[in-house]
Amino acid sequence: MFNDATPIAVTAVLWMLLLFSVMSWSVILAKAWLLWRTRRRDRAFASAFWQEQELHSGCAQAEGRVSPLARLCSAAAKTMRECDQGIVDLRHSGDRKDLLERTLRQQVQKEQMSQERGLTLLASIGSISPFVGLFGTVWGIMHALQSIADSGSAGLNVVAGPVGEALIATALGIATAVPAVLAYNFFLRQVRVAVAELENFATDFMHLSFRLDHAGGV
Repeated sequence: MFNDATPIAVTAVLWMLLLFSVMSWSVILAKAWLLWRTRRRDRAFASAFWQEQELHSGCAQAEGRVSPLARLCSAAAKTMRECDQGIVDLRHSGDRKDLLERTLRQQVQKEQMSQERGLTLLASIGSISPFVGLFGTVWGIMHALQSIADSGSAGLNVVAGPVGEALIATALGIATAVPAVLAYNFFLRQVRVAVAELENFATDFMHLSFRLDHAGGV
């Protein structure tokens, strides 16, 4: 039973690691493309927004755009319009400053959660892949020891196959984990930079809104 189960177990480990590798690289490529697209769209919106002379015309630049900064601006502009319309309900309870600050904070959090999608999978693959490979290594070594016990010989022809499987499992586990960990750290850094940019834009938007309110119009 041990001799029959060992090759199956090691093969299952190898296929599992191969699946992890495919999943990891799929997330890496998808996140890299989304990051490039998001950065390009954010730069285009920010350039158009800050070239406007008035806040409401700057907010109009967010219409039809799909980017975190544009969505943040649209959410803030919507809240300002609702405040001007005098809507009275629990969602709009509080003064204009508190409502705008809450809207901006919530939208930043939504964008952060959206950009963090897939990072948990990368972190999980990077953490467990070496242990999965180690599991295959242990099974391969146990198979080699069992082969030595059965044959009564420690020749190369007896242990080469099981030890080779064990080494492959170890190498594949490391090869799967390293790209996942590096990509996780890279994308986590990019998310933090993107969130900082959103928070800076939110702060600037609030200052513009309050300055225009004091000036007598938006």
